[in-house]
Amino acid sequence: MQHPVDRTQPAGAASSVADSSPTVAVPRRSGFGFGMLPFVVEKAPAAPATNATWAWSLRRFARATVWLLPGYAILFGVVALVGVDGAGPAPYASGGRPLYLVGWIGALWLGLLALMSLTSLLAASRSRRTALAGLLVVLFGLLLMLPFAGMPEQTPVYGADARTMTVVGASVFTVGWLLAGWAVIRSGVFSYADGGLLMLSAPLMGVVGMLVGAFQAYGALFALAAGIGIAWRTGRLVPPGRATGVYAGPDSVAAAHVPATGTLGAQ
Repeated sequence: MQHPVDRTQPAGAASSVADSSPTVAVPRRSGFGFGMLPFVVEKAPAAPATNATWAWSLRRFARATVWLLPGYAILFGVVALVGVDGAGPAPYASGGRPLYLVGWIGALWLGLLALMSLTSLLAASRSRRTALAGLLVVLFGLLLMLPFAGMPEQTPVYGADARTMTVVGASVFTVGWLLAGWAVIRSGVFSYADGGLLMLSAPLMGVVGMLVGAFQAYGALFALAAGIGIAWRTGRLVPPGRATGVYAGPDSVAAAHVPATGTLGAQ
Protein backbone atom coordinates (compact mmCIF):
# COMPACT_ATOMS: atom_id res chain seq x y z
CA MET A 1 0.00 0.00 0.00
CA GLN A 2 1.45 3.35 -1.07
CA HIS A 3 1.37 6.14 1.37
CA PRO A 4 0.22 9.56 0.08
CA VAL A 5 3.03 12.03 -0.54
CA ASP A 6 3.00 14.92 1.85
CA ARG A 7 3.06 17.99 -0.38
CA THR A 8 3.02 20.43 2.46
CA GLN A 9 6.16 22.45 3.16
CA PRO A 10 7.37 23.74 6.46
CA ALA A 11 6.85 27.36 7.28
CA GLY A 12 10.57 28.10 7.03
CA ALA A 13 10.79 26.66 3.53
CA ALA A 14 8.34 29.21 2.11
CA SER A 15 10.30 32.07 3.57
CA SER A 16 13.55 30.71 2.17
CA VAL A 17 12.04 30.52 -1.31
CA ALA A 18 10.84 34.08 -1.04
CA ASP A 19 14.26 35.20 0.11
CA SER A 20 15.97 33.44 -2.80
CA SER A 21 13.78 35.06 -5.48
CA PRO A 22 15.64 37.60 -7.64
CA THR A 23 15.18 41.21 -6.68
CA VAL A 24 14.65 43.95 -9.24
CA ALA A 25 16.77 47.04 -8.71
CA VAL A 26 14.78 50.23 -9.05
CA PRO A 27 16.79 52.91 -10.86
CA ARG A 28 17.40 55.97 -8.79
CA ARG A 29 16.09 59.13 -10.41
CA SER A 30 18.24 62.19 -10.46
CA GLY A 31 17.50 65.78 -11.32
CA PHE A 32 15.87 66.72 -8.00
CA GLY A 33 12.60 65.07 -8.93
CA PHE A 34 11.95 67.04 -12.10
CA GLY A 35 11.82 63.78 -14.05
CA MET A 36 8.44 63.04 -12.46
CA LEU A 37 6.85 66.02 -14.17
CA PRO A 38 4.68 65.14 -17.19
CA PHE A 39 6.43 67.52 -19.57
CA VAL A 40 9.94 66.30 -18.77
CA VAL A 41 10.96 63.36 -20.96
CA GLU A 42 14.15 61.49 -20.23
CA LYS A 43 16.19 60.92 -23.37
CA ALA A 44 17.54 57.50 -24.13
CA PRO A 45 21.33 57.18 -24.17
CA ALA A 46 22.77 57.95 -27.58
CA ALA A 47 24.01 54.97 -29.55
CA PRO A 48 27.69 54.95 -30.53
CA ALA A 49 28.43 56.38 -33.95
CA THR A 50 29.33 53.83 -36.59
CA ASN A 51 31.13 54.21 -39.88
CA ALA A 52 27.83 53.94 -41.74
CA THR A 53 26.03 56.66 -39.79
CA TRP A 54 29.09 58.92 -39.87
CA ALA A 55 29.45 58.63 -43.65
CA TRP A 56 25.72 59.17 -44.09
CA SER A 57 25.71 62.36 -42.01
CA LEU A 58 28.81 63.68 -43.76
CA ARG A 59 27.28 63.08 -47.20
CA ARG A 60 24.03 64.83 -46.28
CA PHE A 61 25.93 67.79 -44.83
CA ALA A 62 28.11 68.07 -47.93
CA ARG A 63 25.06 67.91 -50.19
CA ALA A 64 23.58 70.93 -48.37
CA THR A 65 26.77 73.00 -48.16
CA VAL A 66 27.78 72.46 -51.79
CA TRP A 67 25.19 75.15 -52.60
CA LEU A 68 27.84 77.57 -51.32
CA LEU A 69 29.51 77.16 -54.72
CA PRO A 70 26.89 79.30 -56.53
CA GLY A 71 27.02 81.70 -53.57
CA TYR A 72 30.77 82.00 -54.02
CA ALA A 73 30.32 82.83 -57.70
CA ILE A 74 27.60 85.41 -57.00
CA LEU A 75 29.54 87.22 -54.29
CA PHE A 76 32.74 87.15 -56.33
CA GLY A 77 30.92 88.55 -59.36
CA VAL A 78 29.31 91.34 -57.32
CA VAL A 79 32.69 92.35 -55.91
CA ALA A 80 34.18 92.33 -59.42
CA LEU A 81 31.34 94.40 -60.91
CA VAL A 82 31.46 97.11 -58.26
CA GLY A 83 35.24 97.34 -58.43
CA VAL A 84 36.96 100.56 -59.38
CA ASP A 85 37.21 100.85 -63.18
CA GLY A 86 36.74 97.12 -63.58
CA ALA A 87 39.97 96.41 -61.72
CA GLY A 88 40.63 93.40 -59.53
CA PRO A 89 39.58 93.17 -55.91
CA ALA A 90 43.09 93.40 -54.48
CA PRO A 91 43.59 96.61 -52.48
CA TYR A 92 46.23 98.06 -54.78
CA ALA A 93 43.76 97.65 -57.67
CA SER A 94 40.65 98.85 -55.86
CA GLY A 95 41.92 102.26 -54.79
CA GLY A 96 42.78 101.18 -51.27
CA ARG A 97 39.13 100.74 -50.23
CA PRO A 98 38.82 98.08 -47.52
CA LEU A 99 35.19 97.26 -48.41
CA TYR A 100 36.24 95.55 -51.63
CA LEU A 101 38.95 93.63 -49.79
CA VAL A 102 36.45 92.36 -47.20
CA GLY A 103 33.99 91.26 -49.91
CA TRP A 104 36.75 89.55 -51.85
CA ILE A 105 37.99 87.65 -48.79
CA GLY A 106 34.40 86.66 -47.98
CA ALA A 107 33.94 85.28 -51.49
CA LEU A 108 37.18 83.29 -51.26
CA TRP A 109 36.07 81.90 -47.90
CA LEU A 110 32.77 80.70 -49.39
CA GLY A 111 34.66 79.15 -52.27
CA LEU A 112 36.92 77.23 -49.89
CA LEU A 113 33.94 75.86 -47.94
CA ALA A 114 32.21 74.86 -51.17
CA LEU A 115 35.35 73.09 -52.37
CA MET A 116 35.56 71.18 -49.09
CA SER A 117 31.97 70.02 -49.58
CA LEU A 118 32.69 69.00 -53.16
CA THR A 119 35.73 67.02 -52.03
CA SER A 120 33.57 65.22 -49.46
CA LEU A 121 31.07 64.27 -52.15
CA LEU A 122 33.85 62.91 -54.34
CA ALA A 123 35.45 60.91 -51.52
CA ALA A 124 33.91 57.67 -52.83
CA SER A 125 34.59 58.34 -56.51
CA ARG A 126 37.58 57.42 -58.64
CA SER A 127 38.80 61.05 -58.70
CA ARG A 128 38.99 61.47 -54.92
CA ARG A 129 42.77 61.94 -54.94
CA THR A 130 42.53 64.64 -57.59
CA ALA A 131 39.80 66.41 -55.63
CA LEU A 132 41.83 66.26 -52.42
CA ALA A 133 44.90 67.57 -54.24
CA GLY A 134 42.85 70.46 -55.63
CA LEU A 135 41.59 71.36 -52.15
CA LEU A 136 45.10 71.36 -50.70
CA VAL A 137 46.51 73.42 -53.59
CA VAL A 138 43.70 75.99 -53.28
CA LEU A 139 44.33 76.26 -49.56
CA PHE A 140 48.05 76.78 -50.17
CA GLY A 141 47.30 79.43 -52.77
CA LEU A 142 45.06 81.32 -50.35
CA LEU A 143 47.71 81.19 -47.63
CA LEU A 144 50.25 82.52 -50.11
CA MET A 145 48.02 85.23 -51.59
CA LEU A 146 46.03 86.73 -48.71
CA PRO A 147 48.92 87.89 -46.45
CA PHE A 148 50.30 90.07 -49.25
CA ALA A 149 47.04 91.20 -50.83
CA GLY A 150 46.47 93.73 -48.03
CA MET A 151 49.81 95.46 -48.56
CA PRO A 152 50.56 98.37 -50.91
CA GLU A 153 51.66 97.36 -54.37
CA GLN A 154 55.34 98.30 -54.05
CA THR A 155 55.91 96.86 -50.57
CA PRO A 156 59.17 94.86 -50.65
CA VAL A 157 58.67 91.21 -49.73
CA TYR A 158 61.74 88.91 -49.77
CA GLY A 159 63.30 90.55 -52.78
CA ALA A 160 59.99 91.00 -54.61
CA ASP A 161 56.95 93.20 -54.07
CA ALA A 162 53.47 92.58 -52.70
CA ARG A 163 51.87 92.54 -56.14
CA THR A 164 54.22 89.81 -57.38
CA MET A 165 53.57 87.63 -54.34
CA THR A 166 49.82 88.09 -54.73
CA VAL A 167 49.97 87.10 -58.40
CA VAL A 168 52.02 84.01 -57.51
CA GLY A 169 49.43 83.04 -54.91
CA ALA A 170 46.65 83.62 -57.44
CA SER A 171 48.46 81.30 -59.87
CA VAL A 172 48.56 78.52 -57.28
CA PHE A 173 44.91 79.22 -56.48
CA THR A 174 44.08 78.79 -60.16
CA VAL A 175 45.88 75.45 -60.38
CA GLY A 176 43.87 74.17 -57.42
CA TRP A 177 40.52 75.00 -59.01
CA LEU A 178 41.69 73.46 -62.29
CA LEU A 179 42.35 70.22 -60.40
CA ALA A 180 38.90 70.46 -58.80
CA GLY A 181 37.24 70.85 -62.20
CA TRP A 182 39.20 67.93 -63.60
CA ALA A 183 38.12 65.82 -60.61
CA VAL A 184 34.48 66.66 -61.40
CA ILE A 185 34.97 65.52 -65.01
CA ARG A 186 36.67 62.23 -64.07
CA SER A 187 34.34 61.40 -61.19
CA GLY A 188 31.57 59.90 -63.33
CA VAL A 189 29.05 61.45 -60.93
CA PHE A 190 28.62 64.95 -62.31
CA SER A 191 28.25 66.25 -65.83
CA TYR A 192 31.29 66.84 -68.02
CA ALA A 193 29.96 70.32 -68.77
CA ASP A 194 29.97 71.27 -65.08
CA GLY A 195 33.59 70.26 -64.72
CA GLY A 196 34.54 72.07 -67.93
CA LEU A 197 32.83 75.28 -66.82
CA LEU A 198 34.58 75.04 -63.47
CA MET A 199 37.95 74.69 -65.17
CA LEU A 200 37.13 77.57 -67.51
CA SER A 201 36.27 79.85 -64.61
CA ALA A 202 39.45 79.01 -62.66
CA PRO A 203 41.93 81.27 -64.52
CA LEU A 204 39.36 84.03 -65.06
CA MET A 205 38.69 84.23 -61.33
CA GLY A 206 42.33 83.57 -60.47
CA VAL A 207 45.54 84.80 -62.02
CA VAL A 208 44.03 86.21 -65.26
CA GLY A 209 41.40 88.12 -63.32
CA MET A 210 44.07 89.41 -60.98
CA LEU A 211 45.95 90.91 -63.93
CA VAL A 212 42.88 92.05 -65.93
CA GLY A 213 39.96 92.62 -63.57
CA ALA A 214 37.34 92.74 -66.35
CA PHE A 215 37.61 88.93 -66.78
CA GLN A 216 36.52 88.24 -63.22
CA ALA A 217 32.84 88.88 -63.94
CA TYR A 218 32.91 86.39 -66.83
CA GLY A 219 34.62 83.83 -64.66
CA ALA A 220 31.95 84.30 -61.99
CA LEU A 221 29.23 83.58 -64.58
CA PHE A 222 30.92 80.32 -65.60
CA ALA A 223 31.40 79.33 -61.95
CA LEU A 224 27.74 80.14 -61.24
CA ALA A 225 26.56 77.85 -64.05
CA ALA A 226 28.89 75.06 -62.91
CA GLY A 227 27.91 75.49 -59.26
CA ILE A 228 24.18 75.29 -59.97
CA GLY A 229 24.68 72.15 -62.06
CA ILE A 230 26.83 70.46 -59.40
CA ALA A 231 24.55 71.42 -56.53
CA TRP A 232 21.46 70.27 -58.43
CA ARG A 233 23.08 66.95 -59.28
CA THR A 234 23.90 66.24 -55.63
CA GLY A 235 20.17 65.87 -54.91
CA ARG A 236 20.39 62.37 -56.41
CA LEU A 237 23.44 61.29 -54.44
CA VAL A 238 21.64 60.76 -51.11
CA PRO A 239 18.15 59.22 -50.88
CA PRO A 240 15.62 60.58 -48.37
CA GLY A 241 15.48 59.05 -44.92
CA ARG A 242 18.12 58.21 -42.37
CA ALA A 243 20.79 55.54 -42.22
CA THR A 244 21.07 53.20 -39.26
CA GLY A 245 24.05 51.00 -38.60
CA VAL A 246 24.70 48.03 -36.32
CA TYR A 247 27.47 48.76 -33.86
CA ALA A 248 30.03 45.99 -33.74
CA GLY A 249 33.07 47.73 -32.32
CA PRO A 250 35.01 50.98 -32.62
CA ASP A 251 36.90 49.91 -35.73
CA SER A 252 34.21 47.89 -37.46
CA VAL A 253 32.54 48.73 -40.73
CA ALA A 254 28.79 48.47 -40.27
CA ALA A 255 26.35 48.29 -43.15
CA ALA A 256 23.82 51.09 -43.44
CA HIS A 257 20.14 50.40 -43.75
CA VAL A 258 18.56 52.73 -46.30
CA PRO A 259 14.79 53.03 -46.67
CA ALA A 260 13.33 51.73 -49.92
CA THR A 261 11.88 55.11 -50.88
CA GLY A 262 13.88 57.25 -53.27
CA THR A 263 16.64 56.42 -55.67
CA LEU A 264 20.31 56.61 -55.00
CA GLY A 265 21.31 57.75 -58.47
CA ALA A 266 24.72 57.43 -59.97
CA GLN A 267 27.62 56.84 -57.64
